[in-house]
Amino acid sequence: MARALDPNQLQEAASIINKARRVVAFTGAGISVPSGIPDFRSPGGLWTKFDPFEVASAHALENNPRKVWEFMLATVDLLGRSQPNPAHIALAELEKNSRMTGIITQNIDNLHQRAGSSLVVEYHGNFQRFYCRGCFRECSEHEVMAECSRSIPVWCPSCGSLVRPDVVFFGEAIPSMAHQQSMELIQAADVLIVVGTSGEVAPANVFPRQVKLSGGKIIEVNLGPTHYADITDVRFNAPAEDVLPQLADLVFGHS
Repeated sequence: MARALDPNQLQEAASIINKARRVVAFTGAGISVPSGIPDFRSPGGLWTKFDPFEVASAHALENNPRKVWEFMLATVDLLGRSQPNPAHIALAELEKNSRMTGIITQNIDNLHQRAGSSLVVEYHGNFQRFYCRGCFRECSEHEVMAECSRSIPVWCPSCGSLVRPDVVFFGEAIPSMAHQQSMELIQAADVLIVVGTSGEVAPANVFPRQVKLSGGKIIEVNLGPTHYADITDVRFNAPAEDVLPQLADLVFGHS
């Protein structure tokens, strides 16, 4: 059963969304926890089992690709068992009904797309896409998983270089296209819905402040303290899977 929420807060947030010209969502790991994907940094998360420098850094990719691939297979297995939850679905419904322009996500799990969202900027990439470091040939997930059953790491059949996931590892720059698309959404937004991110990870953590400095409104859905307390207009200290479906219902006039 969904948690009971302050009806006045819900009404205020719904009013902000309905009066807005362009609403954008900015999501982090917290939105996917109910889907069975622990925050990498939380108990049970992958960083309690792996050292990120050893398995998810540019240095590791260069010096110990087998270790990187062991980590990648564990991650692919975890993501493959996950399903979109009501928070993902509520955001997709807001977009489908023209109440939201798009989503910028720090997540690499593909759950927004699987929930039905169409305009999703994956700021840190997607763990279900792969490409060759040498010739940049795209490799399908099916092709890569078939090769993994024989040996790891995976090498490109075209040029022999290392195949890697299309994600941003520690020590790597954000892809210019993802940053450009994010900035276009942020600069046009007059409301930003911040979900499941505490604002610790740069450079994406500046997006809410950019919207606020431009005169926009911030709706925050987060459990516990974050770095956005001083700029948030409406804050829900409650699970996203409880808040977003109820908020979407109010926006659509179903209350």
